[in-house]
Amino acid sequence: MVAVIKYNAGNVQSVMCALHRLGADIVLTDDPDVIRSSDHVIFPGVGEAGSAMAYLKEHSLDVLIRSLEMPFLGICLGMQLLSAWSEEGATDCLDLVQLKIRLFERGRGYKIPHMGWNTIDFSPSNPLFKGIANGSYFYFVHSYYAERSPYSIACTSYDDILFSSAIAKDNFYGVQFHPEKSGDDGLKLLSNFLEM
Repeated sequence: MVAVIKYNAGNVQSVMCALHRLGADIVLTDDPDVIRSSDHVIFPGVGEAGSAMAYLKEHSLDVLIRSLEMPFLGICLGMQLLSAWSEEGATDCLDLVQLKIRLFERGRGYKIPHMGWNTIDFSPSNPLFKGIANGSYFYFVHSYYAERSPYSIACTSYDDILFSSAIAKDNFYGVQFHPEKSGDDGLKLLSNFLEM
């Protein structure tokens, strides 16, 4: 079973639809017992870091998430919340991956948010990208980005800023792009995750 964490963030239904297409047995929940008993956990979301972290803390999901040992995938805001700190509202996050989330600098001549299709450059040895060609296009919508770190497994350039578009540490994975909106390659990435 795949637990999709409910935490007052948007864009959950499109992730669930993609998982349905893959034939996954899924449940949308914030129940700690259900999450603990799942085989995989997906942490999607579009929203604001501070209010999302407040919901997690109010429901003790922050403590729960840190304790999980099954494969875990954060998507977009879900990836950013795995970090130590976000510039969005000066928010302390889950601190599972030692990196910071920054706002794209305004006034540099490019549009914010970074929205649309962009390529990713990734480590081909990582199982998350099995069967996906390096340089493939994925769909992004975000105004904040993850700094590069030793936990980066994929990077993307927007204007001249190179940022982490995917991260990994132990059983925790995160992607800044939206695999559920990224066509066949996005579905392949989700399928790879479910095979872990």
